[in-house]
Amino acid sequence: MLLDLSLFGTTEPKAPRVRPTMGERLAAAIARLAGERAQIVRHAETPWASVTFSGARHSLVLRFEGWEACDDGEAFIAELPEHEFTLPGVLVADAAVVRNDQVLLPEPVLEVEIELLLLNTRD
Repeated sequence: MLLDLSLFGTTEPKAPRVRPTMGERLAAAIARLAGERAQIVRHAETPWASVTFSGARHSLVLRFEGWEACDDGEAFIAELPEHEFTLPGVLVADAAVVRNDQVLLPEPVLEVEIELLLLNTRD
């Protein structure tokens, strides 16, 4: 026998709202900046702290396959260090390209590794 909740004037409980983590928000922001041809192939997060700040260091590897995608990758490399990220609750203190590998044959592939330092602005 199934219980009909409508007889009691209530409905099924709602599923809990799941908020994306800061790493997921950062990955989404990087994906928007890199363009639709970019693939994030690795993302690692390490907690970071100093005497006055806490946060996390993020390392991401992006892959751009094809001529147009490699052009997008080169534009991404040029834009990343000066890009103003708008992530709630954190400040992107540093964003740098740490590795850039490109292969032209048989098809052009650009792989870019970046590191970002995010500082918490909320306690």
